[in-house]
Amino acid sequence: MWGKTKLPSHIYLCLEIKIFLRIFWRLGMADVRSVNQMLADTFEPKRQNRWFFQFAEDVIPQFTAKTFARPTFTQESTTIDYINSKRYLAGKFEWGTVAMTLHDPIAPSASQKVMEWARLAHETISGRDGYAAFYKKDFSLHLMDPVGVTVEQWDIKGAFITDADFGGLDYTSGEPLEISITVRPDECILRY
Repeated sequence: MWGKTKLPSHIYLCLEIKIFLRIFWRLGMADVRSVNQMLADTFEPKRQNRWFFQFAEDVIPQFTAKTFARPTFTQESTTIDYINSKRYLAGKFEWGTVAMTLHDPIAPSASQKVMEWARLAHETISGRDGYAAFYKKDFSLHLMDPVGVTVEQWDIKGAFITDADFGGLDYTSGEPLEISITVRPDECILRY
């Protein structure tokens, strides 16, 4: 019965407009998403205060850590000139330095631990330099979730101290002392 009935012309027009809009929307318009679709309900960010570092050997105690910069890198680009244009390729890759700030307790002294590590590369009293096998150290950086499970791990390989600042003293301040050190790694591996 429905197939034999003739629809009024205004209904045909409405159907044609509806089909046109549906095709136009698919081809040229982006989907409009609600806020709930854009932000997952289970979104839990990594936090700046949930981390610890761990040396393979007893180099610097974990509890002395105050701040730690996550690894950085630089990817050089190589230019290939050809006639009147340029093309670019990836060049040498370099891991950046890693900065950390340590609390300096009375015992065990973080100053002493830093100097013991630095003396493996250069003994200031005798002027002797050390072998890389002794002064390059491996350690890892762990970021944790709210319950303390490691959710991100960086393995920092072949690191040695390039800069150390044992901080200043001030009669007008009661702030605890801190040590800032910068280490140069050979490589950094993001495990997960």
